[in-house]
Amino acid sequence: MAEKSPLYTGELKATPIGDLWLAVSDQGLAAIEWGKSQAEFEAYLIKRFKFPVEYKPKMVAEVASELREFLNGKRRFFTIAIDWTLLRPFQCAVLQVTYAIPYGETRTYKEISELINRRHAARAVGRAEATNPMPLIIPCHRVIGTDGKLHGYGLGEGLKTKEWLLKMEGALIA
Repeated sequence: MAEKSPLYTGELKATPIGDLWLAVSDQGLAAIEWGKSQAEFEAYLIKRFKFPVEYKPKMVAEVASELREFLNGKRRFFTIAIDWTLLRPFQCAVLQVTYAIPYGETRTYKEISELINRRHAARAVGRAEATNPMPLIIPCHRVIGTDGKLHGYGLGEGLKTKEWLLKMEGALIA
């Protein structure tokens, strides 16, 4: 059996929302995490993706650069590749729709469920968003409830970070 290519990791320090850990595969971005030690991040990657992990900051430099520009208000879209093969089919469908939400705009969980032809799957969409391994790049912060309010966010300080990101983008929120 062929050996799996590793995930390469590195850090992005001192962003407006704190220090971030980044991971890429040979196909593109694999994960972004906040608030973990290097050991915790690597354990998470191994458990979730079942790939070996190597600390190689140069491999994540492009992702780090684009994220820093975004978080400093100087970038509205990303050009880096995403490794969609790491996601299960339903989550991949949800996150591809999420990825297409323009800067400064929002969509509801219900709208996303309708866009993937799963009209009654708004809660499942919420779960797919909650387990998004690449927040910020796949902008799950742009997904809100049908009531126009913010619901759940796992990066940074939760809803406070989600609100900060949407305000930074100029999105209208209830």
